[in-house]
Amino acid sequence: MSGDNKNLIVTILAIIGGLVVLGWVLRVTFALLGPLLLIGLAVAVYLIFFKDKGR
Repeated sequence: MSGDNKNLIVTILAIIGGLVVLGWVLRVTFALLGPLLLIGLAVAVYLIFFKDKGR
């Protein structure tokens, strides 16, 4: 194998590995999206209704 073939194989494997990692990150993100939206909504409601109570 010449150096060019090794570089091509390493590049292809790096792209495949990157796609696998990206798929895993997206899966985790969408799995946590519901709870994160609920927490964000709860914080927003808290800030809207209870922000001025201390003044």
